[in-house]
Amino acid sequence: MDFGSDNAAGVHPAILAAVAEAAAAEPSAYDADPWTARLDPAFGDLFGAPVRVFPVPSGTAANGLALAAAVPPWGGVFAHAEAHVEVDEAGAVPFFTGGASLILVPGAAGRLSVEALEEAARRRRGDVHQVQPAALTLTQATEAGTVYTPDALAALCDWARARGLAVHMDGARFANAVAHLGCHPGDISWRAGVDILSLGCIKNGGMTADAIVVFDAALAETLPVRRKRAGMMPSKGRFAAAQLLAHVEGGLWLELAGRANAGARRLAAAAAAAGRLMVPCEANEVFVRLLPDERAALRKAGFGFHDWELFGPDAARLVVRWDQEEAAIEALERALALLGPA
Repeated sequence: MDFGSDNAAGVHPAILAAVAEAAAAEPSAYDADPWTARLDPAFGDLFGAPVRVFPVPSGTAANGLALAAAVPPWGGVFAHAEAHVEVDEAGAVPFFTGGASLILVPGAAGRLSVEALEEAARRRRGDVHQVQPAALTLTQATEAGTVYTPDALAALCDWARARGLAVHMDGARFANAVAHLGCHPGDISWRAGVDILSLGCIKNGGMTADAIVVFDAALAETLPVRRKRAGMMPSKGRFAAAQLLAHVEGGLWLELAGRANAGARRLAAAAAAAGRLMVPCEANEVFVRLLPDERAALRKAGFGFHDWELFGPDAARLVVRWDQEEAAIEALERALALLGPA
């Protein structure tokens, strides 16, 4: 009954079947294959805009390479103080960019606001002694399990655009955000003003492939060489491409994200009824208030989850995977309901 991370989820049979199909072929190597050739048009249809797509083996690689395409080594990236690029990527942004820095900005429930960004910008002198702001990175869904609406995203992107900043989106759980909003994927990406997107597949039924989706063609110019130089370009690219195509063609990505979101809503409702829900649940993560003895009791009962010190000493994070067993969700629902007020 593990609710620790959607990274622990299994691989969907359709994606395994796509890899098996690619294994039987003998095409050319290094992306010169029929599967990779289909990526740009397939994702262009998905988003309703011309795109370039670059498969990579992790979300960290996607974020680092995407920001490297947009930010010089002396640049700065406005980011939420609890963003994955800051908290969970071991300095990947300065590594991939050759030295760029994150400019951290606070925000309630995992979301940035124009007001907070403006305050952070006002505190900067803008002289040669500081990194030069070059980009804004946004996380959708956020690290708090919340979601930006299209209007909220557009306002943030407008703020960035007025200052000449590129906009990157960490979309490790982008599918969960689209499933929650019920919108077109273009509405919370390029139409809102996003230039480049790190699109998650691995957390949501995939195996070894996430994607960099580029909406601003200029940002795609250096990515082929950057990806190769970073060791993130597999020689048998058809296997990564096959996973991504199986993920998005036919709507599997939204089906699986919707399944995970539905399970999380059930846990959130049980936590809210007990007065334990810490932030609104809008994707597949649930943050609850648990005392030390309660965390120990839940773990003794067989539930796995992470303590979440970023939200305080009593915070815990529960993540529902696309393949979470119904019995496990029901059991945790009951356990949360029995806790009562903290």
